[in-house]
Amino acid sequence: MKKIAVIGFGVVGGGVVSLTDENAAMIREASGDDVYVKYILDLRDFPDSPYADRVIHDVNIIINDPEIDLVVETMGGVNPALAFSSAALKAGKHVVTSNKELVAKHGEELMRLADENGVAYLYEASVGGGIPLIRSIRTSLASDTVTAVRGILNGTTNYILTRMRDGGISFEEALAEAQQLGYAEKDPSADIHGFDAQRKIMILTAVATGVIVNEADVYTETMSKLTTADIDAAKRLGGAVRLIGSFVREGDGVSVSVCPRIVDGKNPLAHVDDVYNAVSAVTSLTGDVMYYGRGAGRYPTAGAVISDVTAALSGAYKTESNRTWKKAPAGFVRPFAESKNRMYIRVSDASVQEVMDAARLLFGDVTEVPGTPAGVAEFVTPILAEEAAAKAIAALPGTVESVLRLL
Repeated sequence: MKKIAVIGFGVVGGGVVSLTDENAAMIREASGDDVYVKYILDLRDFPDSPYADRVIHDVNIIINDPEIDLVVETMGGVNPALAFSSAALKAGKHVVTSNKELVAKHGEELMRLADENGVAYLYEASVGGGIPLIRSIRTSLASDTVTAVRGILNGTTNYILTRMRDGGISFEEALAEAQQLGYAEKDPSADIHGFDAQRKIMILTAVATGVIVNEADVYTETMSKLTTADIDAAKRLGGAVRLIGSFVREGDGVSVSVCPRIVDGKNPLAHVDDVYNAVSAVTSLTGDVMYYGRGAGRYPTAGAVISDVTAALSGAYKTESNRTWKKAPAGFVRPFAESKNRMYIRVSDASVQEVMDAARLLFGDVTEVPGTPAGVAEFVTPILAEEAAAKAIAALPGTVESVLRLL
């Protein structure tokens, strides 16, 4: 029998413990042995839980117990998750996590530590919830080159955008609704300002390239400024607004960003609604590959954790590529100012004709948006470098109400 410990008895940690019991036969088949949760570490007591007798409050009990083969970390954040994970790895125990922030910020050192101690540090549940995304890239696409990844990586923001489109409600109203339903936290900053998606695209970039980029190098834009006018414009352009995390190989480097984009209706990402996630990968051999599913939730995420548990305990993880990462060298991430995009631009407080004449002079061959409301000018630019586009936008007459990139 293999004995494991779970650190953090919240939504995901609780799901891991219950699934270990409920799916014991399948887990035994996948891992090659029975798996038993011996300890549950949490600050709280759970007297009404059927697992109350396994709850402890001292991590050293886990670290010093030679019977523990693997530690599941689902507490979130960096501290004390980093210290607990490091101690477990140094003690020769596998570590499995759903903690995207920890993986994005300290994954490189934790994977190196795992490698030095002959164990695994696995993180399938850190991106995409229950979508089998990371392992697929590391195994099924191991002989291929992933040249780009673009996706909807945050279910909360996708729900907000879906409600703004379908319900005709404001960003603030949709956010309040998401909070009431439990999709958004009381403090939704990590979601709506793109930080959650930022961490996830950092991880996917590393999975695809073996290089983890610096947080400061990932251009990240808030979606809190989006209005119903933006959503309406996207509809009239035949698409939908989505918060998109993007990684693209460019020569010997990469371009990485997170920002709201108008996604063309011909792109499957435009039709991913509610709390679902979807990721599109482009590879040199296979071409386009799409992953879709629930990006969060107790059992989808816990199921992803269990898949890592079985991979670690069975030794299957040893066959996966990019088991360790290296830090990004200087210049690896291309400046966002150099990236090229088409842009939707809306301008008010000036003559529509004056704005459109200036737009053609500044941007070249622009396309007017059909059904533009009276009193505003709306147009789509040709593909331009961000730096050049910013200078042209600054020279437009009137008030620039919105600038959204197209995908």
